[in-house]
Amino acid sequence: MTEGELKRFPDHKFGQAFTTIKCECSSYLPWLEKRFRKAGGQVEQRMVKSLHELSNSFDIIVNCSGLGSKTLVGDNKVYPVRGQVLKVKAPWLQHFIRDGDGKTYIYPGIHSVTVGGTRQEGDWRLQVDEGDTKSILVRCSRLEPSLSKANVLCEWVGLRPSRKNPRVEREEVHLQGRRLHVVHNYGHGGWGVTLAWGTALDALGLVRQCLHEMLLQAKL
Repeated sequence: MTEGELKRFPDHKFGQAFTTIKCECSSYLPWLEKRFRKAGGQVEQRMVKSLHELSNSFDIIVNCSGLGSKTLVGDNKVYPVRGQVLKVKAPWLQHFIRDGDGKTYIYPGIHSVTVGGTRQEGDWRLQVDEGDTKSILVRCSRLEPSLSKANVLCEWVGLRPSRKNPRVEREEVHLQGRRLHVVHNYGHGGWGVTLAWGTALDALGLVRQCLHEMLLQAKL
């Protein structure tokens, strides 16, 4: 950013301006599900406490259970990173602003502006923290003073399914006398949408390996 552009941010000496794509997950995820169903996929919603419950119904399981992998497959390397954001009405904002540490950001969307945030490792709380709300508003108003006029529409808390490294690998497990192929694809933290297509392709490659080996085994 030029010196003139940086005058908007007196607390900063360096900045970058660029055009990129922003994904609205409230629209994107239903679209993905619709795409999946149209391709012949079936969706069943139920509680699964162990892979044993699935062992008699499937030959291959793709585990994308996020934080649930902590109990589902006993992965103690998975941990939550709590995030809290606010949705505000500020239609005059057309450009995103993200501070260097990534914890303070302003993202204009289709229906509202998202301001945040927090990155609290190991924090399982799903309740809104008023202290976090005040901190977010103070930090974001410092970047964009006009936010002081914005109406808060809602507050939202989510847990990022984090891991030191995302787990994208296959393993064979023996359940109830059967050999079962399991492909893991989880632990993306706050970069799930960014990494999703790439790790999904990797996971698909692992599923194809499993199918190939099962075919060879059947011929024997």
